[in-house]
Amino acid sequence: MKLSSVLTTSLAVLTLFASASSEAHRVWIKPSATIVSGDSEWITFDAAIANGIFYPDHYPLGLDRVKAMAPDGAAVTLENGHKGKLRSVFDVELEKEGTYTVYSASSGLSARWVDVEGERQYWPPRGSQKTNEDFYKEVPQNAKDLEVSERSHRVETFVTSGAPTYDTLGPTGKGLELEPVTHPNDLYTGENITFKFNIDGTAAAGTEIVLVKDGERYRDQSQPTKLKTDKKGEVTFTLDEPGMYWLEAEYTDNNGKAPASKRQGSYVAVLEVLPM
Repeated sequence: MKLSSVLTTSLAVLTLFASASSEAHRVWIKPSATIVSGDSEWITFDAAIANGIFYPDHYPLGLDRVKAMAPDGAAVTLENGHKGKLRSVFDVELEKEGTYTVYSASSGLSARWVDVEGERQYWPPRGSQKTNEDFYKEVPQNAKDLEVSERSHRVETFVTSGAPTYDTLGPTGKGLELEPVTHPNDLYTGENITFKFNIDGTAAAGTEIVLVKDGERYRDQSQPTKLKTDKKGEVTFTLDEPGMYWLEAEYTDNNGKAPASKRQGSYVAVLEVLPM
């Protein structure tokens, strides 16, 4: 694949995620189960961008943006995929023992500035497919209050056949990532859970984290759990109720690579907590 095609795809995904974030939409890839046993098990997934947690009411996540990785790092085919009006669905066959990662990742530049008429402008436009080359052509480099950010987004979930494995859970060194200390498929009520977050391969100190349990639609309030990582990029917490949880992490600093001044990373995972 040509580099320009990669950048176009990355920025298209980035634009969609950025739009979702700006309007308080939530994106997720949710499995029907996270732990199975037996030979050649199947798990089905929902993928969507919505106003609430696990209730699709806005837009499907395109399956061309979703990948699956086997415990040995090999690519896994998404089966029986369908993109509906409000959500996408697909199946993954777990033919090998160990932990699979299902994810969507993107990165690119974003910008905002004030035009000559005093109006706030944003780039790339919502829903557009742009490359980094387009940035230099379409964004006025001497614009008033020009702010350029280097942004990365990662959405993922984990499923395990048999015993959990860590072989493919190490960070790639790109964007904001989870480096599990506690395995994401080994979470139980009342037990300590420790996660580490990295930004471009280094500890992401001060990362802000929000956890929301499923069933939000049936509660008067969202009741989120809010956390922040320490100087090592780590956070330790416990959860008292079993169920599926939506985790979102956000990180910002002023260490963007030129032409960006800011660096922003967002990370989303769907996790299942089992009763002890």
